[in-house]
Amino acid sequence: MDKYFLLFFLTLAGMGYGQKETMPNIIFLIGDGMGLTQISTGMYANGNSTELENFEYVGLSKTHATKNLVTDSAASGTAMASGVKTYNGVIGISSKNQKKSSILDYCSAKGYQTGLLSTSSIVHATPASFYAHVESRKEYQKIAIQLMESNVNYFIGGGKKHFTKRDDRKNLIMSSDNRYEIVNSLEEFIESDAEKIGYLTYDDEPPKKSIGRKPALPDMLQATLDKFSKSNQPFFIMTEGSQIDWGGHANEVAYVVSEFLEFNEALRIALRFAEKNGNTLVVVTADHETGGLALTKGNVEKSQVGGRFNTKGHSATMVPVFSYGPTAKNFTGIYDNTALYTKLKKAVDTE
Repeated sequence: MDKYFLLFFLTLAGMGYGQKETMPNIIFLIGDGMGLTQISTGMYANGNSTELENFEYVGLSKTHATKNLVTDSAASGTAMASGVKTYNGVIGISSKNQKKSSILDYCSAKGYQTGLLSTSSIVHATPASFYAHVESRKEYQKIAIQLMESNVNYFIGGGKKHFTKRDDRKNLIMSSDNRYEIVNSLEEFIESDAEKIGYLTYDDEPPKKSIGRKPALPDMLQATLDKFSKSNQPFFIMTEGSQIDWGGHANEVAYVVSEFLEFNEALRIALRFAEKNGNTLVVVTADHETGGLALTKGNVEKSQVGGRFNTKGHSATMVPVFSYGPTAKNFTGIYDNTALYTKLKKAVDTE
């Protein structure tokens, strides 16, 4: 009888019973400000090569906000995370003044573990779009409270002062209500066995990669993936290369390139994990393009690039979407950035 029971059990497993075993992991990578020209510039500066060439499918996303052709990171982050258009500066609230749950919330309700990684402060517009609901992206202290009350299992990013040096004189880290183990290094993050861990990398915004920002984004991603791998639960993680955008605002090609190259290494980590795991969807996109960058000169053999910027702000050009893994083909075509939420949700619901 034991032998027949085992055969029956294996048959059920092969048919896909056991939802948590069939739902795919999701690694969602956002290169803030990373338009096609930023990708091209980083690629040619990297020996005419980028990990993006290894993705299976490519689509295009329209980034406009409600009543604004040119979006900001709050509106675009909300669109991608929650599937609704909203006004520039608004996080997690639709243009009809409705608070919206994010794809991270949806995954968490389905039994996923969740993570957020950023090379900006963790309360910046893009990561905040996955857990916060505020009328202004500048409400950093309010956003910090919402993070500490969120479903996020692991987070890494800057902005410690918004948790500890507050107008209300509260220290969110030292509070008895704090459910997170807040660590002081990536080594402590790796060693901790807590269910909820936060690592606030800098008191304010992290510096440029070119002047020594630590930890590196690929290391942050690898450490978090290692934690997820110890669990039988599926996971959702959003990983942001924040400062590609800042290089665009500064109109500095070298800044854009150095940040893209680090982001490219994070893509390598994500793809290698997905290839080995076999049930991981990897999606890469941008919230918008920054700087109106035009690649106007360079030398392919010498990996030299040069260009000019048209603005110190954002532009309204569409941004590419790259996908690999289960349901990846659903990300082809041209669509509003709100469709990214729908497509990610569909991936979770595919059994």
